[in-house]
Amino acid sequence: MADDKDVLRDVWFGRIPTCFTLNQDEVTEREAEPYYLLLPRVSYLTLVTDKVKKHFLKVMKADDVEEMWFEYEGTPLKWHHPIGVLFDLHASNTVLPWNITVHFKNFPDRDLLHCPSSSVVEAHFMSCIKEADALKHKSQVINDMQKKDHKQLWMGLQNDKFDQFWAMNRKLMEYSTEEGGFRYIPFRIYQTTNDRPFIQRLFRPVSTEGNPHTLFDLLKEMCPDALTKDGEEKRFQVVIHGIEPLLETPLQWLSEHLSHPDNFLHICITPVPSD
Repeated sequence: MADDKDVLRDVWFGRIPTCFTLNQDEVTEREAEPYYLLLPRVSYLTLVTDKVKKHFLKVMKADDVEEMWFEYEGTPLKWHHPIGVLFDLHASNTVLPWNITVHFKNFPDRDLLHCPSSSVVEAHFMSCIKEADALKHKSQVINDMQKKDHKQLWMGLQNDKFDQFWAMNRKLMEYSTEEGGFRYIPFRIYQTTNDRPFIQRLFRPVSTEGNPHTLFDLLKEMCPDALTKDGEEKRFQVVIHGIEPLLETPLQWLSEHLSHPDNFLHICITPVPSD
């Protein structure tokens, strides 16, 4: 892959200032102070919130504690989506810090998956990486890796170790020059205006004529409504890692540099905020 290490670093070390507040319906023995944390965009809520849990458990009775879950302005936050995706999708136009409400009761089974331990996060993460490599290399790269290599990817994410993660992940980003890119681009498109969890279909990084496909080409095929037509006011923002990339950016470059650690390019489409 092209060595744009500064981009990879900026993506990895992206943080969201967050204020966690205990839901007012929770029974506490004394007042619960809010808890502030810089959340890593590329990680998962259930992986980085042990301190939040410990903080609030200090003021609660053990009998009143069930599985912890999070909510933002009435929307339960899906822990299996990366933190940056949750923020870009639900809160990108809000004033920081991001205000998240913490619950220990009434787990919303219909909206959220249970996450009893970090091994559940690991299984989800590795499953995404395997799916992404099936799209990129017919699973050849991930299958050639040993169990300890898979563990290195996971430990790199879990312990926030950029070099440890990328020493292994760079293998998943390689391709031969004659191929000119991956077999297919692993992507997921999220929309607040759509009931579907996300859009994910097969899409090649290069056209049949050999031209590189761009972000514009992907959107034109997958959700043309997100694009601004001539003479029209812009209605939607197309956001990856908190920024709006140029629509003419080649998809292959985006996939190599702006994918999350799970190797998917997560794209959020949200309405432009009205003033």
